[in-house]
Amino acid sequence: MHSVQKVTGPILWNNLHLLFWLSLVPFATAWMGESHFSTWPMAVYGFVLLMSGVAYYFLAHCLASVHVKDSVIAKALGKDFKGIASVVMYIIGIGLSFINHWFGFTCYALVAAIWFIPDRRIEKRIAHKD
Repeated sequence: MHSVQKVTGPILWNNLHLLFWLSLVPFATAWMGESHFSTWPMAVYGFVLLMSGVAYYFLAHCLASVHVKDSVIAKALGKDFKGIASVVMYIIGIGLSFINHWFGFTCYALVAAIWFIPDRRIEKRIAHKD
């Protein structure tokens, strides 16, 4: 948020959209744990994660669209490989949850591993700007 220069109504709505889906993660996680990782709770967990990923994608691109093409956030976002890959992996994980719930769990864990490595794109752009 350090690189954001202005905030508009659509940015606020996209932020609320993201916060809504993130607020459902504890419910989905608890249900998945209580049911011992059965199929439907695993698929619902994946759906909540998918919608969180989609909401993040919308927010990031809404932020980039409000700023000029040469802004720090627009340059740092670039093609947003991690955001797109996450959404695709969540879709695959939801489908695989119906085949074997551990396959779905593996997809969700892979997305978490992708994001575990910090994304330094914005930090690098800010450092070059100063």
